Amino acid sequence: MSRPSGSGEFLADRRYAYAEGCLAEGDALGAAEMAEQTLEIAPRYAPAWFLLGRAREARYVTHGDLRDHHAALRAYAAALDLDPEDVQGARLALAQIGAGRREDGDGGVLGAISPAYIRALFDAYAARFERHLVDDLAYRAPELIVAALDRLSDAPAVYDTVLDLGCGTGLVGAALGDQARHLTGIDLSPLMLAEAARGKRYARLVEADLVAGLAAEPDAGTDLVTAADVMIYVGGLTDLLAGSARVLRPGGCLGFSVQSHAGDGIVLGPDARYAHGDVLVERAVARAGLVLECLDPATLRRERGLPVPGRIVVARRPG
Repeated sequence: MSRPSGSGEFLADRRYAYAEGCLAEGDALGAAEMAEQTLEIAPRYAPAWFLLGRAREARYVTHGDLRDHHAALRAYAAALDLDPEDVQGARLALAQIGAGRREDGDGGVLGAISPAYIRALFDAYAARFERHLVDDLAYRAPELIVAALDRLSDAPAVYDTVLDLGCGTGLVGAALGDQARHLTGIDLSPLMLAEAARGKRYARLVEADLVAGLAAEPDAGTDLVTAADVMIYVGGLTDLLAGSARVLRPGGCLGFSVQSHAGDGIVLGPDARYAHGDVLVERAVARAGLVLECLDPATLRRERGLPVPGRIVVARRPG
């Protein structure tokens, strides 16, 4: 995440920088004290409230004092109140420490990850995204989705129209290659889209929320919809699957990945990503009016040297 803009107060910004430094060095108490001093000067500076929440949460983790836990909740709530678009990710932080959760229509317990947070996260990540994901994390979801699609027929299919949801820098486009004749990418992050444009794989790139972007596409006009490493940030499957089913031609396919877990429903993990149970995925596909073609176990990437378990899902619109 890029550094937030300043508060407009020189002394407040100095103290905020000190607070960041303290937290980076593991001094949660010092970070909390400096964040509080920042807020004495600039009480409506949302990033300082968020930083105070992080510091108090870190203090709670190491010392177990419930007063720090409650202080973290108050600080995150204040950050969200001052920044309703939630660029910092206060809703996510509240969900991770046990507040701000809601029951989703898919049956999982979700905390809302805001579009503003996702946009800021990936704008900051865009320049190093492919190198980090492919080289450092051995990310494989796009290739695995294309391989699963290819197994559905005797020869690799060629798709006249492809809609790539959460296209990022264009890794799905690269995996499809000449199998995609007309490729449209939709993403929230303008800087990720700029990277995708440099690759010249996409005929059209759209900056939009994924549900809104899908809603703008015509009925039954797409041969293939893809969503690689998207559901880990979206959580609920209902809207995206319903929108995908609507835009697919009869016989068209949806290919996507999910991070998986052994239980039911949707869980928000400590890695700030959603994981989906198999039964939930099966039900969501059926609810969208699609036919499940595969739900294959896969290692999506590696983090801290360990495989991240997932599923590669392909569903088809009947007809």
